[in-house]
Amino acid sequence: MNKIKVMSGKKLFLIVFLFIAGCSSIAYKTIDYQSLYGPSAPKQRIMTTEELLLSQQQHKVSFYKDVKPILDSRCVSCHGCYDAPCQLKLGSIEGLDRGATKQLVYDSSRLKAANPTRLFIDATNTAAWRKKDFYPVLNERIDTKAANLDNSILAKLIDLKRVNPQPITGKLGTDYKLGLDHDLQCATVEEFPKYEDEHPQWGMPYAMPGLPLKEANIIMKWLKEGAKVEPFPTLSSQSVKAVSQWEGYFNGSSLKQKLVFRYIYEHLFIGHLHFKGHPDNEFFQLVRSKTAPGEPIQEINTVRPYDDPRTDHFYYRLRPITETIVDKTHFVYELSNQKIQRYDELFFKSDYEVTKLPSYEPVVAANPFKAFSEIPNESKYRFLLDDAEYFVTGFIKGPVCRGEIATESIRDQFWVVFIQPGKFYPKKGAEFIANNNQILGLPGEEADQIGLFGWTNYDDFGRQYLKNKDEFIAQVLPKGQGFDLTDIWDGEGENKNAALTIFRHFDSATVTNGFIGNTPLTGWVIDYPIFERLHYLLVAGFNIYGTAGHQVASRTYMDILRQDAEDNFLRFMPAMQRQTIYSNWYSGSVSWRTATPLFSIAHETHVKYQTTNYKKEFFDQLRQRLGKAAGTLDSINRCEKNTCTTANTTPIQQQVDTEMRKLAKFKGRELSLLPEMSLLRVKTNNPEQDLVYTLLIDKAYSNISKMLSEGSRRLPDHDKITVYPGFMGSYPNFFFSVKQSQLAEFINAISHAKTDIELDNFYSKYGVRRTNPEIWQQADWFNQQHSKYRGLSAGLLDMSRYGNL
Repeated sequence: MNKIKVMSGKKLFLIVFLFIAGCSSIAYKTIDYQSLYGPSAPKQRIMTTEELLLSQQQHKVSFYKDVKPILDSRCVSCHGCYDAPCQLKLGSIEGLDRGATKQLVYDSSRLKAANPTRLFIDATNTAAWRKKDFYPVLNERIDTKAANLDNSILAKLIDLKRVNPQPITGKLGTDYKLGLDHDLQCATVEEFPKYEDEHPQWGMPYAMPGLPLKEANIIMKWLKEGAKVEPFPTLSSQSVKAVSQWEGYFNGSSLKQKLVFRYIYEHLFIGHLHFKGHPDNEFFQLVRSKTAPGEPIQEINTVRPYDDPRTDHFYYRLRPITETIVDKTHFVYELSNQKIQRYDELFFKSDYEVTKLPSYEPVVAANPFKAFSEIPNESKYRFLLDDAEYFVTGFIKGPVCRGEIATESIRDQFWVVFIQPGKFYPKKGAEFIANNNQILGLPGEEADQIGLFGWTNYDDFGRQYLKNKDEFIAQVLPKGQGFDLTDIWDGEGENKNAALTIFRHFDSATVTNGFIGNTPLTGWVIDYPIFERLHYLLVAGFNIYGTAGHQVASRTYMDILRQDAEDNFLRFMPAMQRQTIYSNWYSGSVSWRTATPLFSIAHETHVKYQTTNYKKEFFDQLRQRLGKAAGTLDSINRCEKNTCTTANTTPIQQQVDTEMRKLAKFKGRELSLLPEMSLLRVKTNNPEQDLVYTLLIDKAYSNISKMLSEGSRRLPDHDKITVYPGFMGSYPNFFFSVKQSQLAEFINAISHAKTDIELDNFYSKYGVRRTNPEIWQQADWFNQQHSKYRGLSAGLLDMSRYGNL
């Protein structure tokens, strides 16, 4: 009987299982779109002249006037970079028409390099993207109003949000996954019924209020009309002339010109180039093309800028940037007649000869000390120093939009200065670099073939170089003579690139001119070999589609470069204090990979100290030496008087600054309710005078020499805050909107709100939560102010890290 009961139970279970499976198949029944709307094939989105005229006569929706502003302000904030969900980039019609994919860009466990999928580069039309497993989000079947909506993922996601609106108060529930590492559901139109059933709350915009009805209707009407786009505006005659001038200059025919412009290209390839005096929204990228100036660009799509172009004849061209400018990838390099004169002065009036062009073999091309050995080091170094903020920003923003592993190798706030070019035995220094160019090699030499443990060879090279460098300093410096302030580049008295501050915001970072914030725990003094290796490690030689081995090697070598820069800094400290200061930086357990600190202990610094607060005194003296090049004095975070006044500020801002100085003094647990980077809007009686401040939490760690277990190294009792008037960073974690009259109350609440109820009241009263229907208006306001504050350097802020507080 028991056996019969067991068998009956199994049958019952099987029947129930089949019943549930049958119901599921009914619920998720795939619609046969081909039978409904015909075969799928990419469409021609750009209108002909006749179509454009007809569209205007019929008053159809304009993509550039009506649709793109909505996409930019509501969608590009999360869909504008490599890490856009499902690689759906919405900053251009090319990205929208390309669609989405299930392929991952970021994969720390990848053992084989992925094929790159860079928009505008790795495929030149939508049909080619379909072959690379991108699927459409716009209708690509028969052109009818019904098909244009029913066969569009974009339409379905917007409508899903309308049908299932999120809460308008409080925090979002656990149904929403907000971590950057959560699994993405990249549903095709055929898979959408299942997606809709399992995740009804995941309409677009994701985890944010839905589009206002007017905006949603505009997009739906555009989709219904066939999602057609006006031709992209042609370049002005002014820009055509400037492009022609610069492309002619970049494509000089002599060996020296070819070598110099290869060097310049490898440093400028990733930035946004702008012609001085031209409109602020006009940018270009320097690319290698198979076609000569005057012809349509056929970009050579190598993974790295120093990879073999696979042709004997190519040309440097300026390709207009047509997608929306987003802050996280935006850093600007200006071209002008003065820049041509500077290039000529640095590279073509110097007395040196170029005998041959370097190979594109990785062992040469990935090592700038080999590839460009015939260009004087001082010329290359001064080229980097002239626009140091731009090049350091390249390391920080670089080719990635999510860099947690890389940013773990830097502190949350530190200051950077540079060795004076030509000051420190230039002839002997050049010989030293030439003699050590083999061990100055970088992981990029093995590209994506580097194994999981390939980093050990390059770390050994790096440690050997540190040892050789310390021995070289001991040999060339007279006994008892060490470094002094004249060994620091002074920016020729006015170049504000001479002093930089770097802020880390978990998996991103920001660079700015000047010494901002409190005196940091650490400082970097960068010399030419450090500067060049940083660029070739983190920008020119880094591949976001690369293997785990490549990523690990890049991360571990970054520790070597950080230590090299910190060793340089310590050489300016009193000799007998250097080990003590270093030990304060790296307390507790230090990674076994960390190189022995070397800071020329036998050579006493010539910097004269009057106190035992050596770091502060060093930077105070340095500020005096740099003068205007040090930038404006930070009178909020470093006010040492009873009253401080920031130059060129209104009476209202001076009043607000006084309150913000109180916040700047908070430390440790007093700051626990603030996210890493938040934007504060101080509302005055006149909205035109409302002010913006960035609140940056500088998290403290026992050391940063390990790749993992960051949480175990946290020292929250030592956290600090930097209050910055204006904007700093690309990824706001939260918006605060506070009336000026409530500012003192807001600041007091930051240090006192502890319980769940107090925290909830704090974020509800002063914050703009993801559920707040006003968040879009606030985001629009901050973006408008961002453009006013930062002008040419401003791009749209990214909302993908916005907190659920």
